[in-house]
Amino acid sequence: LSMIIAVTLVPAATARLKFASRPIGDRDPAPAPFKQSFIKLVHWLVGSARRRATFIIGTIAFTGTALLVLTPPAEYLPEGEEAKTFARMIAPPGYSLEAMKEIAAKVEAKFVPQVNADPADYAEGRTDVPPLNRFLLIVNTGSLTAIVTTHNPGDIDALMVVLSNYFKSFPGMRAFAARGSIISSNDGGTRSVNLEISGSNLPEIYATALAAYRRAEEVFENPQIGSSPSNLVLGQPLVEIRPRWDRAAEFGFSNTEFGYALAALADGAYVDEFFYEDNKIDIYLYSQEVSDRQIGTLGEMSLHTPGGGVLPVSALADIVETVDTDAIRRVDGRRTVTLNIIPPREIALETAVDIVRNEVVGYMHENGEIPPAVTASLSGASDQLEATRASLGSNFIVSIVLCFLLLVVIFTHWGYPFIILFTVPLGIAGGIIGLWLFNVFGSALPFLGLKAISQPFDMITMLGFLILLGTVVNNPILIVEETLANLRTGASSIAAAVEDALASRLRPIMMTTITTVCGLAPLVLIPGAGTELYRGVGAIVLFGLLFTSLVTLTFLPVLLVTVLNWIKPKVN
Repeated sequence: LSMIIAVTLVPAATARLKFASRPIGDRDPAPAPFKQSFIKLVHWLVGSARRRATFIIGTIAFTGTALLVLTPPAEYLPEGEEAKTFARMIAPPGYSLEAMKEIAAKVEAKFVPQVNADPADYAEGRTDVPPLNRFLLIVNTGSLTAIVTTHNPGDIDALMVVLSNYFKSFPGMRAFAARGSIISSNDGGTRSVNLEISGSNLPEIYATALAAYRRAEEVFENPQIGSSPSNLVLGQPLVEIRPRWDRAAEFGFSNTEFGYALAALADGAYVDEFFYEDNKIDIYLYSQEVSDRQIGTLGEMSLHTPGGGVLPVSALADIVETVDTDAIRRVDGRRTVTLNIIPPREIALETAVDIVRNEVVGYMHENGEIPPAVTASLSGASDQLEATRASLGSNFIVSIVLCFLLLVVIFTHWGYPFIILFTVPLGIAGGIIGLWLFNVFGSALPFLGLKAISQPFDMITMLGFLILLGTVVNNPILIVEETLANLRTGASSIAAAVEDALASRLRPIMMTTITTVCGLAPLVLIPGAGTELYRGVGAIVLFGLLFTSLVTLTFLPVLLVTVLNWIKPKVN
């Protein structure tokens, strides 16, 4: 739409409106000192083949080194963080609901008094718990979960440390704390390296998972590690009902019927569902004896047989007390235990994936800690990172091909588009350099009394390269097109044609660059709610465009003179 307006409405309005003009007689106004100095610099660069070669090689070497050295390890997605944490205490097997309630009372006594507390108490060190806005505690058998928000959003990291350390102070307890997120699940989803440990033998799976858990604690400093199932030992007290199938068959029970009857006696059996108005209501079948008896007397409960008789459960099954897992989790049909490893915030997800792959899984393989029948693989945000990056890479290649074909149509030539597209990798290097500088200065802000800022190199930030591709080629198109036009009209030399093209196009290039940078600057430099979601894209485009503009005005004229002298084109 802006292009249509630029070629229709703007010329018509300009013809109708009267603008004040400076009388310049028959002579062009003298160029500004900056423009004069710049043209002299370019004239000196293109004046010697040795200088041109040195400048081209030096620029390529500088940008290539910057890409290799300054490209940061990748993250998956911004966390979209809230000032909220989901902290979980995981008890060893066998903890009852009553035991967890006793622990929950101690947790409440520690943290609830800090709700709406005076911030000065924390600032002056009278308490190690930051002032809180809300504190919600959910108690379950074998675990409890605290959902907490802080009065100051910047205190959430400190609160997670306090919660984890306090939970671990209870004998045998594990702790897992993650930030709340508006993008992913509240278990560290965008930064979680999921280690899937699968096999057919539960003791081997659990022993491997426990060894991997301990190894991850060694290689990372204070990581958050969760697991599913929550317990990593086969020590959950269980009562098994082992049917004597021959006896059950004598009384007319099929396997399904016998299991259904036992479920009704124990936890209740699902019957069906019906809808009342707009509400779906589930129907369960329970035995009246459940509410009056202990689980130890399960064998004495009455069981009605299909033939109409009544027998105790012990007449048809053996009741065995044992220990095992409280849940069996399957992934792709295989029994699996998953470790959710969230590295410290100073370690990027890509780096954490390499550490888990090499120093956890690789180390365990080398030391024979992973049995042959057990497999360990990475999933979660780690493989989503690889898949998304591969998709972005393929999209970038498609964009370059489309841009190249469009330039071929514009110039009716296969060679000139390569000169223009040569600025694309230089623009990418500019984006990387700018992101590095942004984080360097952002980390120094506390010296000025401001809050430090950091922009991770996540997938949304990488989208800036796709936007940059369509932006950085605009200025080179102007220089190349004007150079070819000068050659068609009889320029004295290739160098003169390039210098004249630069002189005539310098002003519009600077104008478009400055306006674009000023438009992007608030997006990148002004903090605000949710800025982490879009700041990276803005930073890549802003700094990439700045660097590419410098390249267009220096490197491109040198490259253009070198290439045109080499091919000696016949311009039509």
